This record gives sequence, structure tokens and C-alpha cells, in this order.
Amino acid sequence: MKSIKVGLLGIGTVGSGTFNVLKRNQQEIAARAGRAIEITMVADLDVERAKQLTSGEVTVVNDAKLVVNNPDIDIVIELIGGYGIAKDLVLQAIANGKHVVTANKALIAMHGNEIFKAAQEKGVIVAFEAAVAGGIPIIKALREGLTANSIQWIAGIINGTTNFILSEMRDKGLDFDVVLKEAQRLGYAEADPTFDIEGVDAAHKLTIMASIAFGIPVQFAKAHVEGITKLQATDIRYAEQLGYRIKLLGITKRTAGGIELRVHPTLIPSARLIANVEGAMNAVLVRGDAVGDTLYYGKGAGAEPTASAVIADLVDITRLATADPEHRVPHLAFQPNAMADTPILPMAEITTSYYLRMHVADQSGVLADVTRILADSSISIDAMLQKEPAAGETQTDIIMLTHQTQEKNVEAAIAKIEALATVVGTVTKIRLEELG
Repeated sequence: MKSIKVGLLGIGTVGSGTFNVLKRNQQEIAARAGRAIEITMVADLDVERAKQLTSGEVTVVNDAKLVVNNPDIDIVIELIGGYGIAKDLVLQAIANGKHVVTANKALIAMHGNEIFKAAQEKGVIVAFEAAVAGGIPIIKALREGLTANSIQWIAGIINGTTNFILSEMRDKGLDFDVVLKEAQRLGYAEADPTFDIEGVDAAHKLTIMASIAFGIPVQFAKAHVEGITKLQATDIRYAEQLGYRIKLLGITKRTAGGIELRVHPTLIPSARLIANVEGAMNAVLVRGDAVGDTLYYGKGAGAEPTASAVIADLVDITRLATADPEHRVPHLAFQPNAMADTPILPMAEITTSYYLRMHVADQSGVLADVTRILADSSISIDAMLQKEPAAGETQTDIIMLTHQTQEKNVEAAIAKIEALATVVGTVTKIRLEELG
């Protein structure tokens, strides 16, 4: 059969990985896809470097529009990133009747609704497995493997940079700023790590998974996004003493009132498998009503792990391209006319447990004042640590774990606790999930 011609936009880390894996495993990939798949055209601003990476085997141009407008190209792989020119190129490729593969989580999280609508109208496929968790096939698992289930919740470590930083902070007892510099030196963190450490990257990925899990439009703007920049080694140490580890989790849940969509540091019991995911690895825990809990673990980034997902999408499109569009797997798992309008819950209305740390004067009555305020806000205490002050010190830490309560109750209680003359500074609050 006639081979599938692919145009590649951007041949950086993932692009070069995709080119190399596709070339190395071409016979096996063709045997699985039913025909050969070959990259025949590459667009990159650095033409000479692109020619070196492809050994002069393909046409290299510096204008991506030449690729998306080439009538000989069947599938366009978008690896430029961002949601400016990348969005324009993807929509142009769709308008030209070309299928699209992208690893661009920001693009799908911000503009997925518009892109999928255009693709449906044109009868083409937009595949994005590589946009979430790199080499872990979580999109296919949610969209196809778990299609019989009503998904209850998803909790994921979906950013390798922050997981590496938290692992190092726990193992070495170092503060955030110190570990971030080391992560940058080792190449785990970008020179500008803002999207990673502030939770934005994880929120992009979570937004996509929530849409597939619950049949709702992508709604990144409604996600609660909180990073790890304010975490202290002290809290990681106290969490360990209480039997927990702190991870940056993306959490989305189906509740009676709506969908929770939140990214923030979270205490997880140390015995949970996901709590023991260390370094730059990713893991996604999914609970379905029929299957129970399933865990997906692997490399969430890197040239070849991400290329694995990109090429899997190429194979899927090659298999499905000739199928009637109405009988293909929908982009967001649910048929477009069956998408739900379930609201996203504001953080004030989510219910979970909490870790609270307060620095207080070492004097009688302090604990009684704090517990009274919590009781008045309908918050009960599950566990507590009260540290002895160091020699010569007149202040100490009190650490409490609460039972489940609404966020608005905790916020109201914290405001009252911080107003006490015996409480020094602000109260540290970290959410807690049992995930069991």
C-alpha cells in the first residue's frame, strides 16, 4: 500500500526522537500499521541543524506553512509548542484535510474545543497522546481501555521537574531554592521553570484528562493551580513523621455538586504506590466504578519516551484514516453531541482533609484556643504533633491533620487562628488525600 507521508514541525528534543525511533523501528511499525509511515518533510528555523539530524534524507524548510500546505503530506506532527503560531498551523492543517499529531498540552488545554470542532467538521483526526505524561499511554487508557467505566477520580504526578525537586527535598532535607538550582544544573528544570514549579504544566495536562474522563469541554481557566514554590523542607519532614509524603498532584473528581479540577501540593499516605514515585518519573492513578484503581507509571518526558506516544498516534491515524468519521474514537472519548455541562467546582466548595502547621508561643492555653476555633468551624482533628521548643526558644510548632471538611471552613478558621496574639506569622495549609 501507498506509504503515509508525514510532515514534522519542529525537530528539537521530541522531534529528533520521533524521527530516530520511526526510522529505527520502521519495519515493525509498518507491520503494525498496515503500511509504511515516513517523515518526508521537516520545518525548523535552524535548517542546517535539521539537515544534520535527518542526514539529508528529507526535505527541510524554514517555513512551517510549506508543510501544512503541501498536498503530498497526509499527517502533520506539531512539536513547536505554545499556542500562538502552533494553533494557526494546526487549524490550517485541518482546513487542508490533514490529520494532526501534537504533543502540545498547552494548545489542547487552551484551544482544544475549537480544534476538535474544526477537525470533526473536516472529518480528520487530531491525536494528542504525547501531550500528557510523555510515554505513558494514559489518554488511550482513559478514552478506550476504561470506556466501560464511570470514572470516579484521577490523581496524577504529571510533572517530572516538580517531582524531582520534591524527591530531593525529602531525601536531602534541602530547601526549595537550593534544589531548584540543582535541577536546572542537571537539566531537569528549564532556565525559566515557571510553568513547572507553579503547577501550570500539570494543570494543562489535568484539564485534558478531566475532559476525557467526565465528558466535559476543556476548561483550563477554571482549574485551581498552585505550585511548590512555597513548600518548606520543614513541612516535608513533619509529613514524614506523620506517615505521609508530599507530592504535587493533579486531582480531578466527579462529585454530586460538580467536577473538582485542581493542582496543588498534597499529602499522601507513604504506603500508597503513587507516594513512592520518585525522581522525574510520572504516575497517574485512576479509579473507575467497574475496574477499581489502576496505576500508570513511566517516564513523563524525554526524547524517546515522548516519541513513543507520538508514533503510537501516527499508527492509530494510519489504521483509522479510512474509517467512517462517525465510527472513530471521539477526540474526548464522548460523542460531541453528548458532552456534559457539569460545572467545575470552586475551591471553596471542595471537601478534603488538611495538614495545618502553625508557629506559636510556648505558653498555656494556645492549643485550647486553636482547637476551639477549629471546632467552631466544624473541623475535627485526626492527628497532631506538638514539638518541644529548642533550648532557649520561646516558640514552637504545632502540626495538625484534620478530618474531611470544606475548604471554606478551613480558610475561615485559619483567618481566626492567625489573628491570635500567640500565633506567629501565617498558618501553613497543605491538602491531604488518602487515595485509598
